[in-house]
Amino acid sequence: MDGRRVLTRLQVNEVVREKARAAGAETWLDALPELVESLEKTWKISLEGSYSHSSEAFVAKAVLDDGTPAVLKLIVPRDGDAAANEITALRLADGDGCARLLRDDVGLGALLLERLGRSMHELGLPMLARHENLVRTARRVWRPAAGSGLPTGAEKAKRLSEFIVRTWEELGRLCSEQAVDYALACAAARAEAHRDERAVLVHGDVHEWNALEAGNGFKLVDPDGLLAEPEYDLGIIMREDPLEGDLRERCTWLASHSGLDQTAIWEWGAAERVSTGLLCVRVGLEEVGRAMLAAAEQVADGP
Repeated sequence: MDGRRVLTRLQVNEVVREKARAAGAETWLDALPELVESLEKTWKISLEGSYSHSSEAFVAKAVLDDGTPAVLKLIVPRDGDAAANEITALRLADGDGCARLLRDDVGLGALLLERLGRSMHELGLPMLARHENLVRTARRVWRPAAGSGLPTGAEKAKRLSEFIVRTWEELGRLCSEQAVDYALACAAARAEAHRDERAVLVHGDVHEWNALEAGNGFKLVDPDGLLAEPEYDLGIIMREDPLEGDLRERCTWLASHSGLDQTAIWEWGAAERVSTGLLCVRVGLEEVGRAMLAAAEQVADGP
């Protein structure tokens, strides 16, 4: 199959292109048609079309040679071990709470996954139902994973802080210094609180776009893969839907519903909200990013 025909058939959306450019991975974009063609042959799959809403990778519908529907994911190359961490997390979860991993190639950042149904976002579930299902699904992922080589919650908190400081300056200080200082203080508190003996495998990006129909429930896709306190995943739920409902009430509900620590949930949410808000603006999702940063301003005085 000619690589140009693959490129025409499988479009790469602008957010993924911008992520690749920001990571200095233009050569990856150029070579993508040939990579897709090679994997179709090696893994004996055929592709039906790409997904338009992916943000971290080129993602397309695939069909195995026995007719089984699947998904091909090619992760944008960037600093760190994003592909290796995702593959490790999926192997550890083994289809419980996360999409089942069918094939992988760490060097290529390539994953072949079971195909799931509609996202929770597409289903239009009300906020309480979203959060109940997200907590229930995340719980299935949480398990001991010592020795897996995944980054720790303390390491994640440090990277969040470094990203916030650097990107806030690069983007011309889009939010107040108070909001940034508060996010940094929260990240520092979570780094200090990390304990290896309490850490479990967490998904790392639990939100309604990453929760897809699976039977009578949901499974999560796109795990970051961390060894952290489980409150981290609920901090992501605090980060999302930033202008809907009272964030302090949400944190109280999440802590009560899960039996986890309210302060830890709040602090992870505060750090993630600023970090992700800045990232969204940088990659062209300006409306979402600015909404998150506006919410960060509102809660910068604490819970």
